[in-house]
Amino acid sequence: MPPILLLHKRALRATAALFTALAASQAPAELLIGQTTAVTGPVAASVGETLVGVRLYLDHVNAKGGVHGEQIKLITLDDKFEPPLAGENARRLIEQDNVLALFMSRATPHTEAILPHLAKHNIALIAPSTGAMVFHQPVNPLVFNVRSSYQAETEKAVEHLHTLSVGRLAVVHVDDSFGEDCLAGAEKGFQKTGLKPVAVIKADRSKPDFAAIVPQLIKADAQAVIWIGSSVAVSGGVKALRQAGSAMQVITVSNNASSGFTKQLGDAVRGVIVTQVFPNERSMSYSINREAATLAKAKGATLSPSVMEGFASAKVLVEGLRRAGPKPTREKIVAALSGMGHYDLGGLELGYGPGDRTGLSFVELSIIDASGQFRR
Repeated sequence: MPPILLLHKRALRATAALFTALAASQAPAELLIGQTTAVTGPVAASVGETLVGVRLYLDHVNAKGGVHGEQIKLITLDDKFEPPLAGENARRLIEQDNVLALFMSRATPHTEAILPHLAKHNIALIAPSTGAMVFHQPVNPLVFNVRSSYQAETEKAVEHLHTLSVGRLAVVHVDDSFGEDCLAGAEKGFQKTGLKPVAVIKADRSKPDFAAIVPQLIKADAQAVIWIGSSVAVSGGVKALRQAGSAMQVITVSNNASSGFTKQLGDAVRGVIVTQVFPNERSMSYSINREAATLAKAKGATLSPSVMEGFASAKVLVEGLRRAGPKPTREKIVAALSGMGHYDLGGLELGYGPGDRTGLSFVELSIIDASGQFRR
């Protein structure tokens, strides 16, 4: 090749490299956050609603310039509601995608599968969408809860039924760590009220045997049942009870506080009680609800308890990133959240400390009306 052509070729390469470097320097910086959750599977409906709430707030923050000039990018991987896949997704997000923190995993055994990866890489898990006590006590310094515990929910459910003079109470719970945790809370309620369950029945997580469970409940002459499981499992159980001619009261917990659950109930929707871990989304006395309602209206979205859980969780994530300062690291995020003694979500105060990762302690009950609305 003639010298002049060789020089020209080298010049073109140098120019291309310069433009590549310039483009990279001008590209907006991103704060990578990882999430493994059940985008598909039996809890996909409620997961979808929480993600609506997450996106409402993150899109709002990014539109205003992000955090310290950097955009927040949420990388969501589908674990199909399978605990081993949740653990593998967490490993991939941490080791391959190099995320700064993990965010809003779903369900108890699935989040338990993530814990070893947190410890190995000293990385935070913010707002796991589970109220299992294992993530509250003993305190895991890398887990920052936002919602209240399942045990607080089921304990309150038993106490509430007791105030209504319901003395014959049964429990059906999924046969995993989530179910056992909820049962432990119910047992606290039984001890406080002096009641004893007329039946405690385990149910397969994937395929509950309604043909066996419903006759046991009816034979026990239960007035009410606390039914713990996915929205698909609990809605199926309610339908099976009604088809058997039983008007037994059914209570479930906040993992089913979604419009997806009410739709799955169909004609059996009226009268099901659901414990809630956030205030009524229609109560505009809370500024967090007013804020969410304004953003939802602009996006054409509808608020629900699950949407509000996602919205509140995203607010905690953003506040942790803000307090971690420009160019945050995993370690800075953990330190920033650990020092977040007081943070007003908008009428709800949350805080963490050396021996506290509980977040909120809000619990109340709702009942679903014939139109599928949660009433309180």
